[in-house]
Amino acid sequence: MKSLSEGELVIFACGTGSPYFTTDTTAALRALETGCQAVMKATKVNGIYSADPMKDPKAVKFDKLTFGEAIAKRFEVMDSAAFSLCADNNLHIIVFNFNEKGALVKALRGDYSVGTIVF
Repeated sequence: MKSLSEGELVIFACGTGSPYFTTDTTAALRALETGCQAVMKATKVNGIYSADPMKDPKAVKFDKLTFGEAIAKRFEVMDSAAFSLCADNNLHIIVFNFNEKGALVKALRGDYSVGTIVF
């Protein structure tokens, strides 16, 4: 908590230990508890797609989505509880490829071209 109060970047990793909370929902919960500006969802693809881009070469990447669109279309990149928790509290989500060099730094600097922003 000291690092947070000093304005330093803090990365949370792990779950709650509860079988009813996914790591996605835990990320949203911790972000809200600590006053974060956004949830940075690091994953194996560079954003949210119309279908799994690893399986469907015709999948289309979304640069931005509203929470309503993300929840209605049931994208599998995050569970619906995490999307809903973020939506209810206007906590933006940035989905990006963790394996892409420099993607995290770009996203943290506000360059969301490295992924998809959900707002």
